[in-house]
Amino acid sequence: MTRTVNAETLALAKQWEGFRATAYPDPGSRDGTPWTIGYGQTVIAGRAVRKGDTIKEPEAERLLIMRLRETAAKVEALIKVPVTDNQFGALVLFADNVGMGGQKPGFSNSTLLKKLNAGDYAAVPAQLARWNKNDGKVMDGLVNRRAAEAGLWAKGAFVSTSTVDATAQAPKWATPETIAAGGGLLTGAAGIASGNGPVQWALGVVFVIAALVIAFTFVSKRVNPK
Repeated sequence: MTRTVNAETLALAKQWEGFRATAYPDPGSRDGTPWTIGYGQTVIAGRAVRKGDTIKEPEAERLLIMRLRETAAKVEALIKVPVTDNQFGALVLFADNVGMGGQKPGFSNSTLLKKLNAGDYAAVPAQLARWNKNDGKVMDGLVNRRAAEAGLWAKGAFVSTSTVDATAQAPKWATPETIAAGGGLLTGAAGIASGNGPVQWALGVVFVIAALVIAFTFVSKRVNPK
């Protein structure tokens, strides 16, 4: 079954594409092409968008979902390593924006894909940031979009660095529970031992041993959880 993008990815696509009911020229190209409409749609009804075309929002959303589904299938076929839903969504948004590649630079022939498939997950945000130009000019909109894609990529994921490993710390043994348990038993032992006679002293020793055994068991479970 083809992997689809999650709701967060769709929401981000709508946010960055922005809905336009009337066709408009590409602001970053020299000749204004391609004309775009809806949520970044350059093709409607099987033809290129033309000046004067209009569209309603529900239809624009339907076309966006179809486009992302097609892009998701292509991206899924190219990546060779496991990725989270948010990471997958970020890749789909990126590929949808820059194109799949082939004769022109795009996702399929990008350094980003090569590094990712080599297992270098940490390289992805920086590689995304490189794609910030249109016709050789840095575009603020693309800079911000790449940052949003990098944010989605990193969301909910733990990334190890050269100095920090992705491992959890063992809990400290000195917890309120151990202190309370040991303190209660030792108090009871002291109370019994304060009496006179061999029976009281024997019971006091028993309480002390019990306190030590409970504390040792509790600490062992905390330091070496199963």
